[in-house]
Amino acid sequence: MSWVGRHAIAAGLAAVAFTAVGCGSEGSEGAAAKGESLCASDVLYEGRTYIKLPDVEVKVGQKVGTATSPPCRDTNDQAAEVPESSENAYAVSGISPDVVIAIGSSPEQAEAFRVLRSDKKIPPEVQELIDGS
Repeated sequence: MSWVGRHAIAAGLAAVAFTAVGCGSEGSEGAAAKGESLCASDVLYEGRTYIKLPDVEVKVGQKVGTATSPPCRDTNDQAAEVPESSENAYAVSGISPDVVIAIGSSPEQAEAFRVLRSDKKIPPEVQELIDGS
């Protein structure tokens, strides 16, 4: 195969990969499926990314640290960037903070977030929470 042919194929594959990523890495889960800002719902805690668990009731426990919302720009408007922010992270009764945490300014206002796994599968503990709500 010629040099031009190899580069044309590489460019085509890169375009396909870019298009797949641009369509959303979350599939049908998370804020992206609802038309909301995806990055505004992501938080980082202990090197892991967590996404919000809407409409799930949890028993919030002790503060375990601080979760950070990374800076976010969902549009090309430079002025629209949402700066990094921090909130308290709390343990959730009966579930490891590696899987689920609650985030908020106080335990009473904290909302549940689940870890976003690289395989996109929902951990069994999280599925039990979802099924129980």
